[in-house]
Amino acid sequence: MVRLEIQHFTRYQYSEQVLINPHDLFLIPQQRSYFKIEKSRLEINPDPQGINERLDLEGNSYYQTWFLNESNALQIEADYIIETDNYNPYGFIISGDQDFPFSFFKYSDEQNLYLKPYLQTVDDPELKDFALTILNGSRDMISFLVELVNRIHGDWKHSIRQDPGIWTSSKVFATKEGSCRDLSWMLMNLLRHIGLATRFVSGYAFNPELEEGHELHAWVELFLPGAGWIGLDPSLGLLADHFYIPLASSFDPKNTLPVQGTYGGTASSKLDAEVWIRAL
Repeated sequence: MVRLEIQHFTRYQYSEQVLINPHDLFLIPQQRSYFKIEKSRLEINPDPQGINERLDLEGNSYYQTWFLNESNALQIEADYIIETDNYNPYGFIISGDQDFPFSFFKYSDEQNLYLKPYLQTVDDPELKDFALTILNGSRDMISFLVELVNRIHGDWKHSIRQDPGIWTSSKVFATKEGSCRDLSWMLMNLLRHIGLATRFVSGYAFNPELEEGHELHAWVELFLPGAGWIGLDPSLGLLADHFYIPLASSFDPKNTLPVQGTYGGTASSKLDAEVWIRAL
Protein backbone atom coordinates (compact mmCIF):
# COMPACT_ATOMS: atom_id res chain seq x y z
CA MET A 1 0.00 0.00 0.00
CA VAL A 2 1.24 3.49 -0.90
CA ARG A 3 -0.35 6.81 0.06
CA LEU A 4 0.07 9.61 -2.47
CA GLU A 5 -0.40 13.32 -1.98
CA ILE A 6 -1.39 15.08 -5.21
CA GLN A 7 -1.54 18.85 -5.68
CA HIS A 8 -2.87 20.25 -8.96
CA PHE A 9 -2.69 24.00 -9.62
CA THR A 10 -4.25 25.77 -12.63
CA ARG A 11 -4.39 29.52 -13.27
CA TYR A 12 -5.72 31.45 -16.25
CA GLN A 13 -4.63 35.10 -16.27
CA TYR A 14 -6.60 37.43 -18.55
CA SER A 15 -5.35 40.73 -19.96
CA GLU A 16 -8.50 42.49 -18.72
CA GLN A 17 -11.69 41.81 -16.79
CA VAL A 18 -13.75 39.11 -18.53
CA LEU A 19 -16.99 37.27 -18.00
CA ILE A 20 -16.09 33.64 -17.29
CA ASN A 21 -18.45 31.29 -19.09
CA PRO A 22 -19.43 27.89 -17.61
CA HIS A 23 -16.45 25.56 -17.11
CA ASP A 24 -16.28 21.78 -16.84
CA LEU A 25 -13.56 20.55 -14.48
CA PHE A 26 -12.37 17.01 -15.07
CA LEU A 27 -10.59 16.91 -11.74
CA ILE A 28 -12.29 13.95 -10.10
CA PRO A 29 -10.20 10.75 -9.92
CA GLN A 30 -12.26 8.14 -11.74
CA GLN A 31 -13.27 4.97 -9.91
CA ARG A 32 -10.78 2.12 -9.97
CA SER A 33 -10.57 -0.91 -7.69
CA TYR A 34 -6.93 -0.32 -6.70
CA PHE A 35 -7.20 3.07 -5.01
CA LYS A 36 -9.45 5.06 -2.74
CA ILE A 37 -9.61 8.80 -2.10
CA GLU A 38 -8.78 9.45 1.53
CA LYS A 39 -9.09 13.23 1.35
CA SER A 40 -9.87 15.81 -1.33
CA ARG A 41 -10.12 19.60 -1.61
CA LEU A 42 -11.20 21.83 -4.49
CA GLU A 43 -10.80 25.60 -4.30
CA ILE A 44 -11.88 27.92 -7.11
CA ASN A 45 -11.24 31.65 -7.29
CA PRO A 46 -13.42 33.57 -8.05
CA ASP A 47 -16.06 31.58 -6.21
CA PRO A 48 -18.45 30.02 -8.70
CA GLN A 49 -22.12 30.86 -8.43
CA GLY A 50 -22.81 27.16 -8.78
CA ILE A 51 -20.95 23.86 -8.84
CA ASN A 52 -22.35 20.37 -9.33
CA GLU A 53 -20.93 16.95 -10.03
CA ARG A 54 -22.07 15.58 -13.39
CA LEU A 55 -21.47 12.52 -15.60
CA ASP A 56 -20.47 12.92 -19.25
CA LEU A 57 -21.43 10.77 -22.24
CA GLU A 58 -18.49 8.39 -21.71
CA GLY A 59 -19.02 7.92 -17.98
CA ASN A 60 -16.51 10.45 -16.64
CA SER A 61 -17.45 12.28 -13.45
CA TYR A 62 -16.71 16.02 -13.56
CA TYR A 63 -17.64 19.32 -11.92
CA GLN A 64 -19.83 21.74 -13.86
CA THR A 65 -19.27 25.32 -12.66
CA TRP A 66 -20.69 28.72 -13.59
CA PHE A 67 -19.86 32.26 -12.58
CA LEU A 68 -21.67 35.55 -12.04
CA ASN A 69 -19.10 38.36 -11.85
CA GLU A 70 -16.27 39.43 -14.11
CA SER A 71 -12.65 38.63 -13.18
CA ASN A 72 -9.13 39.04 -14.54
CA ALA A 73 -8.14 35.50 -13.50
CA LEU A 74 -9.46 32.00 -12.88
CA GLN A 75 -7.54 29.89 -10.36
CA ILE A 76 -8.26 26.28 -9.49
CA GLU A 77 -6.50 24.24 -6.80
CA ALA A 78 -7.26 20.53 -6.39
CA ASP A 79 -5.57 18.48 -3.66
CA TYR A 80 -5.93 14.80 -2.87
CA ILE A 81 -4.56 12.12 -0.61
CA ILE A 82 -5.01 8.77 -2.34
CA GLU A 83 -4.33 5.32 -0.92
CA THR A 84 -3.28 2.77 -3.54
CA ASP A 85 -3.15 -1.02 -3.30
CA ASN A 86 -1.07 -3.41 -5.38
CA TYR A 87 -2.63 -4.16 -8.73
CA ASN A 88 -1.61 -6.74 -11.31
CA PRO A 89 -2.13 -5.21 -14.79
CA TYR A 90 -1.75 -8.71 -16.31
CA GLY A 91 -4.53 -10.23 -14.22
CA PHE A 92 -7.10 -10.88 -16.94
CA ILE A 93 -8.31 -13.48 -19.44
CA ILE A 94 -9.29 -12.61 -23.01
CA SER A 95 -12.52 -14.23 -24.15
CA GLY A 96 -13.65 -15.13 -27.66
CA ASP A 97 -12.14 -17.21 -30.43
CA GLN A 98 -10.01 -14.61 -32.22
CA ASP A 99 -7.13 -16.21 -34.15
CA PHE A 100 -3.60 -15.01 -33.49
CA PRO A 101 -1.87 -13.50 -35.31
CA PHE A 102 -4.62 -11.62 -37.14
CA SER A 103 -4.68 -8.91 -39.78
CA PHE A 104 -7.69 -7.09 -38.31
CA PHE A 105 -9.24 -7.75 -34.90
CA LYS A 106 -12.92 -8.72 -34.89
CA TYR A 107 -15.32 -7.67 -32.12
CA SER A 108 -18.86 -8.97 -31.82
CA ASP A 109 -21.64 -7.03 -33.55
CA GLU A 110 -22.89 -5.79 -30.17
CA GLN A 111 -19.42 -4.59 -29.14
CA ASN A 112 -18.91 -2.85 -32.49
CA LEU A 113 -22.05 -0.75 -31.93
CA TYR A 114 -20.49 0.76 -28.79
CA LEU A 115 -16.87 0.80 -29.92
CA LYS A 116 -17.30 2.54 -33.28
CA PRO A 117 -15.88 5.94 -32.09
CA TYR A 118 -12.93 4.13 -30.49
CA LEU A 119 -11.97 2.54 -33.82
CA GLN A 120 -11.93 5.63 -36.04
CA THR A 121 -8.57 6.50 -37.60
CA VAL A 122 -7.01 8.12 -40.64
CA ASP A 123 -5.51 5.55 -42.99
CA ASP A 124 -1.72 5.45 -42.79
CA PRO A 125 0.00 2.40 -44.37
CA GLU A 126 3.23 2.99 -42.42
CA LEU A 127 1.44 2.80 -39.07
CA LYS A 128 -0.45 -0.32 -40.09
CA ASP A 129 2.68 -2.06 -41.40
CA PHE A 130 4.59 -1.25 -38.22
CA ALA A 131 1.82 -2.64 -36.00
CA LEU A 132 1.45 -5.79 -38.12
CA THR A 133 5.21 -6.42 -38.15
CA ILE A 134 5.30 -6.51 -34.35
CA LEU A 135 2.05 -8.48 -34.20
CA ASN A 136 3.29 -11.17 -36.56
CA GLY A 137 6.49 -11.54 -34.54
CA SER A 138 4.63 -12.07 -31.25
CA ARG A 139 3.37 -15.33 -29.78
CA ASP A 140 0.10 -13.96 -28.33
CA MET A 141 -1.83 -10.77 -27.57
CA ILE A 142 -0.03 -10.02 -24.30
CA SER A 143 3.45 -10.39 -25.76
CA PHE A 144 2.36 -8.19 -28.69
CA LEU A 145 1.19 -5.36 -26.40
CA VAL A 146 4.30 -5.59 -24.23
CA GLU A 147 6.60 -5.52 -27.26
CA LEU A 148 4.70 -2.63 -28.88
CA VAL A 149 4.89 -0.30 -25.88
CA ASN A 150 8.49 -1.34 -25.23
CA ARG A 151 9.40 -0.56 -28.84
CA ILE A 152 7.86 2.92 -28.65
CA HIS A 153 9.52 3.58 -25.31
CA GLY A 154 12.90 2.50 -26.67
CA ASP A 155 12.84 3.96 -30.18
CA TRP A 156 10.95 7.21 -29.67
CA LYS A 157 12.19 10.16 -27.61
CA HIS A 158 9.80 11.21 -24.86
CA SER A 159 9.91 15.01 -24.75
CA ILE A 160 8.29 17.66 -22.55
CA ARG A 161 6.25 19.90 -24.83
CA GLN A 162 4.49 22.90 -23.29
CA ASP A 163 2.62 24.13 -26.37
CA PRO A 164 -1.02 22.97 -26.61
CA GLY A 165 -2.45 20.41 -28.95
CA ILE A 166 -1.39 16.97 -30.16
CA TRP A 167 0.87 16.19 -33.09
CA THR A 168 -0.44 13.96 -35.86
CA SER A 169 0.48 10.30 -35.59
CA SER A 170 2.33 10.47 -38.91
CA LYS A 171 4.51 13.32 -37.60
CA VAL A 172 5.32 11.48 -34.38
CA PHE A 173 6.05 8.28 -36.29
CA ALA A 174 8.39 10.09 -38.72
CA THR A 175 10.27 12.24 -36.17
CA LYS A 176 10.44 9.47 -33.54
CA GLU A 177 9.74 12.02 -30.83
CA GLY A 178 6.76 13.31 -28.90
CA SER A 179 5.22 14.24 -25.58
CA CYS A 180 3.24 11.68 -23.58
CA ARG A 181 0.04 12.82 -25.30
CA ASP A 182 1.67 12.62 -28.76
CA LEU A 183 3.02 9.11 -28.14
CA SER A 184 -0.33 8.01 -26.74
CA TRP A 185 -2.21 9.32 -29.77
CA MET A 186 0.21 7.49 -32.07
CA LEU A 187 -0.23 4.24 -30.12
CA MET A 188 -4.01 4.62 -30.31
CA ASN A 189 -3.84 4.91 -34.09
CA LEU A 190 -1.36 2.04 -34.44
CA LEU A 191 -3.82 -0.22 -32.65
CA ARG A 192 -6.89 1.13 -34.43
CA HIS A 193 -5.26 0.35 -37.77
CA ILE A 194 -5.44 -3.35 -36.90
CA GLY A 195 -8.99 -3.19 -35.54
CA LEU A 196 -8.33 -2.69 -31.83
CA ALA A 197 -10.48 -0.15 -29.96
CA THR A 198 -8.58 2.46 -27.93
CA ARG A 199 -9.26 5.52 -25.82
CA PHE A 200 -7.10 8.38 -24.57
CA VAL A 201 -6.62 8.77 -20.81
CA SER A 202 -5.53 11.89 -18.93
CA GLY A 203 -4.60 11.72 -15.27
CA TYR A 204 -1.84 11.46 -12.70
CA ALA A 205 1.07 9.04 -12.87
CA PHE A 206 3.58 8.48 -10.08
CA ASN A 207 6.81 7.01 -11.41
CA PRO A 208 10.44 7.97 -10.75
CA GLU A 209 11.22 7.69 -14.47
CA LEU A 210 8.80 10.48 -15.33
CA GLU A 211 10.62 13.78 -15.59
CA GLU A 212 9.97 16.45 -12.97
CA GLY A 213 6.80 18.43 -13.48
CA HIS A 214 5.25 15.81 -15.77
CA GLU A 215 3.02 13.99 -13.28
CA LEU A 216 -0.04 15.15 -15.25
CA HIS A 217 0.22 12.33 -17.73
CA ALA A 218 -1.44 10.74 -20.75
CA TRP A 219 -1.72 7.07 -21.59
CA VAL A 220 -3.94 4.68 -23.57
CA GLU A 221 -6.60 2.13 -22.74
CA LEU A 222 -7.31 -0.77 -25.11
CA PHE A 223 -10.54 -2.77 -25.04
CA LEU A 224 -10.30 -6.56 -25.21
CA PRO A 225 -13.32 -8.88 -24.80
CA GLY A 226 -13.38 -10.39 -21.35
CA ALA A 227 -10.53 -8.24 -20.08
CA GLY A 228 -12.23 -4.86 -20.56
CA TRP A 229 -10.11 -1.71 -20.79
CA ILE A 230 -6.36 -2.30 -20.36
CA GLY A 231 -3.97 0.59 -19.64
CA LEU A 232 -0.86 0.99 -21.83
CA ASP A 233 1.83 3.63 -21.35
CA PRO A 234 4.03 4.14 -24.44
CA SER A 235 6.07 6.86 -22.71
CA LEU A 236 7.38 4.36 -20.16
CA GLY A 237 6.90 1.10 -22.05
CA LEU A 238 4.62 -0.63 -19.56
CA LEU A 239 1.07 -1.62 -18.71
CA ALA A 240 -0.61 0.83 -16.33
CA ASP A 241 -0.49 -0.26 -12.70
CA HIS A 242 -1.74 1.11 -9.34
CA PHE A 243 0.29 4.33 -9.72
CA TYR A 244 -1.98 5.53 -12.55
CA ILE A 245 -4.89 7.71 -11.41
CA PRO A 246 -7.24 8.56 -14.32
CA LEU A 247 -9.18 11.84 -14.45
CA ALA A 248 -10.92 11.33 -17.80
CA SER A 249 -10.92 8.99 -20.79
CA SER A 250 -12.34 9.42 -24.28
CA PHE A 251 -12.12 8.32 -27.90
CA ASP A 252 -10.98 11.92 -28.60
CA PRO A 253 -8.11 13.46 -26.57
CA LYS A 254 -9.67 16.94 -26.49
CA ASN A 255 -12.48 15.57 -24.32
CA THR A 256 -10.01 14.75 -21.51
CA LEU A 257 -8.61 18.23 -20.83
CA PRO A 258 -8.74 18.87 -17.05
CA VAL A 259 -10.26 22.35 -17.44
CA GLN A 260 -12.70 23.02 -20.29
CA GLY A 261 -14.46 26.33 -20.83
CA THR A 262 -14.40 29.77 -22.45
CA TYR A 263 -14.68 33.44 -21.54
CA GLY A 264 -16.37 36.43 -23.11
CA GLY A 265 -14.67 39.33 -24.85
CA THR A 266 -11.43 39.78 -26.78
CA ALA A 267 -8.89 39.62 -23.94
CA SER A 268 -5.82 37.41 -24.25
CA SER A 269 -5.12 34.70 -21.69
CA LYS A 270 -2.11 32.97 -20.18
CA LEU A 271 -2.18 29.50 -18.63
CA ASP A 272 0.01 28.29 -15.77
CA ALA A 273 -0.44 24.71 -14.56
CA GLU A 274 1.58 22.52 -12.21
CA VAL A 275 1.12 19.10 -10.65
CA TRP A 276 3.10 17.74 -7.72
CA ILE A 277 2.92 14.15 -6.46
CA ARG A 278 4.77 12.66 -3.52
CA ALA A 279 4.58 9.45 -1.55
CA LEU A 280 3.65 9.93 2.11
